[in-house]
Amino acid sequence: MANDKQQENVTMFQFFEWYTPTDHMHWIRLKEQASLLSSLGLSAIWVPPPTKGTSPNDVGYGVYDLWDMGEFDQKGTIPTKYGTKDQLKEAIDECHKHGIKIYFDAVLNHKAAGDETEVFKAVAVAEDDRTQEIEDPHKITAYTKFNFPGRKGKYSDFQWNHHHFSGTDWDAKAERSAVFKIKGENKSFAEDVDGEHGNFDYLMCNNIDYDHPDVVAETERWAQWCIDEFNIDGFRIDAMKHISAGFITHLLSHIRGQLNKPDFFCVGEYWKQDLNDVDIHLDSNGHIHLFDVPLHFNFKRAGEEGPSFDMRTIFDGTLVQSSPEAAVTFIDNHDTQPYQSLESFVPAWFKPLAAALICLRFDGYPCLFYGDFYGIEPKSPSEPETGFPGRKEMFSRMLLARKLFAYGTQDDYFDHPNCIAWFRHGDEHHPGGLAVVMSNSNSKGHKRLHVGHHRAGEVWVDMMGYWKDPVTIKEDGSAKFYCHSGSVSLWSSPEEAERHGREEQHARDHADDDSEDEEEEKKFEAEHPDLPKPLDTWDHLLEDDEQR
Repeated sequence: MANDKQQENVTMFQFFEWYTPTDHMHWIRLKEQASLLSSLGLSAIWVPPPTKGTSPNDVGYGVYDLWDMGEFDQKGTIPTKYGTKDQLKEAIDECHKHGIKIYFDAVLNHKAAGDETEVFKAVAVAEDDRTQEIEDPHKITAYTKFNFPGRKGKYSDFQWNHHHFSGTDWDAKAERSAVFKIKGENKSFAEDVDGEHGNFDYLMCNNIDYDHPDVVAETERWAQWCIDEFNIDGFRIDAMKHISAGFITHLLSHIRGQLNKPDFFCVGEYWKQDLNDVDIHLDSNGHIHLFDVPLHFNFKRAGEEGPSFDMRTIFDGTLVQSSPEAAVTFIDNHDTQPYQSLESFVPAWFKPLAAALICLRFDGYPCLFYGDFYGIEPKSPSEPETGFPGRKEMFSRMLLARKLFAYGTQDDYFDHPNCIAWFRHGDEHHPGGLAVVMSNSNSKGHKRLHVGHHRAGEVWVDMMGYWKDPVTIKEDGSAKFYCHSGSVSLWSSPEEAERHGREEQHARDHADDDSEDEEEEKKFEAEHPDLPKPLDTWDHLLEDDEQR
């Protein structure tokens, strides 16, 4: 996916992980890193939910007040986990100054930590089949009243009550937990949601009812405020499979039409491995992108299976294969990282291969993860072993290769179960060309690629620095390109590789690391942990190979 105006590829970056420190400094970090991220070719930042949650350390998905972005004394704090509203605006302005767009993580499925209880009729439904009521309707007491006393009606005087929700999960009087469907006139779960558990409208907390016109109008006002107040460029919609598809379509039409934002971007988190379910949602919810969850699980399986995984099938059953124009490709995110409910972390040895597969090919809109780049913080200070270092240098080289060379037509060489390759021919603005070779076996990989007669005699090198020996293009325009076992190499001419190196040094020079640890400041990349043998890529990448 390329930006026609700037003639450069576009790349998204998720600027948080689950254990991002609760120091209210994250917006400051974003402001400081904007220059570096821009120099690497990142064109859009997905920021964490900026709205007030249930507590000072809420990651943002326990949303309390959409209109409080670190401005009001509510839920025991003025700033959110990430900082204040003013700091957020400054970070956005800095990103825009560097040509980076901002996507808000919009948590529109539910509300949590209501201010007061209400008594109303509801009925418990079966956990595994939400269409089945398991008792008679009766009165429950639940925290469904939201007055937002700390905000005092600023920006919006709308107050929520049980009429604006379709379900909840806690009867405070009976001290009972269940999935309660709220009873009332025209009250039911939405039908145009995922069919898991019979009907998967209800996920958690107080489930928002988008059949209520007042709720729709309030959400439209909030979306307009986000655009007017923060000048954002798009939304990442959380928990999309639990929200009415009709409402999402309506909201995007309202933003792009009535608010005159035709280029407003939207990507949905639709967490399904089955491509059929994903395709159905795309059919009913046009002009939206979805994260390529099936591809993520292909990466995970490839990393776990090692040489037994057939690399020719890496894109089978994926969104980028079936609907490339709608696919946002990714390796991992805050939900898949270790110790989370959807934990499915891609093995570390495979991440360079996965990075090449999403960053250096023609199709898809790649999104890189903060935790992969900067590292994942430990769950707590007493559990340092739960942290994971980042791979800033490796991902930086991939990003620069995408920014500088991954253009033009693409020739695929997916003809071996363990070694695949492709060649990007370049375009009029980026004529250099790029050859990518990767192997998931215990042996070195090689592939003969045709790069063009006009390149005969050129000497090409591995821009990753992994394979030391250069390769000379033959008279017929072909050459045999190599990679190490369990690794990937990116080949281009020395002139292009030198340009790549200059860009990398420029990125290093623009890296603002305020770490108090002087030794850490010297590192552009953290040391990688040991990986399982024999696919321990990192131990031997920069060593001389025995026989080429």
